[in-house]
Order: sequence, then structure tokens, then C-alpha cells
Amino acid sequence: MIYNDTIELLKECNAGIKMAIASIDEILDNVHDSRLKQILNACKMDHEILEKETTILLDNFNDSGKEPNPVAKTMSWIKTNVKLSFDESDQAVADLITDGCNMGVKSLNKFLNKYKAAEANARILVKKLISLEEKLADDIKSYL
Repeated sequence: MIYNDTIELLKECNAGIKMAIASIDEILDNVHDSRLKQILNACKMDHEILEKETTILLDNFNDSGKEPNPVAKTMSWIKTNVKLSFDESDQAVADLITDGCNMGVKSLNKFLNKYKAAEANARILVKKLISLEEKLADDIKSYL
């Protein structure tokens, strides 16, 4: 149980991190404010560090991780591109990123509850990711 819960939690975390990095990449070209761009780039780098950590932990279990759900990824892409086609403001960017952060935090907390038997190091990593998502949403509130 511990073994399976740990792997499943790490896989979900890995997929969430990949989704976050892809979302930030997708939106960066639409950012006008240099401070907002700096916040997003810094957060992307933090996500990349956590992605490496999850990959190392998954490698220890001989698992390669998980890609984001294709439907969720496509829906995110559509929402982003439709919204930004009507409104290319930093406010629209902040709104999209905030929604993504909130969805990520919600999903990650569900997975923490679902995989309660996961090892402490995996749970700590997920909590780091939750904190990162919450901090990003807080850091960009002034752009909403």
C-alpha cells in the first residue's frame, strides 16, 4: 500500500507540474508587465526543480512518471487561447494563471487525501508544490 500510494501520488504530482510548466510557457508571450513576466519565469524555474525531484523519486521506483491528462491539457489550451484572443491584458493572464493555480491546489489536496499511505518524502514534495501554487496565485493578485 505504501509503495503504490507513493508511486501514484508522485505520478499525479509529476503530471501536475508538467501541466503548470506548459501553461506558463503558453502564456508568457502575452505578458506585458516585466514584473509579472519575472514572477512567472521564477515560478516556472521552481516548477522545473520540483519536476526533477519527482523524476528522481519516481526513478527510485522504476517509474517514468505521468503526462498530464490530454483532455485537461486541451481544455486548458482552448480556454487560454479563446480568452486571450478577446483580451490580451495582464489581467487576463493573471486570471488564467490564478484559475490554474486554484485547480492545481484542489487536485493536489485530493491526491494527498486519496494516497494517505504515501511515504513522507512524496507527501512533502506535494506540499511544496501546493505552497508554490498558492504563492503564485498570491503574488499575482495585484494584476487581477
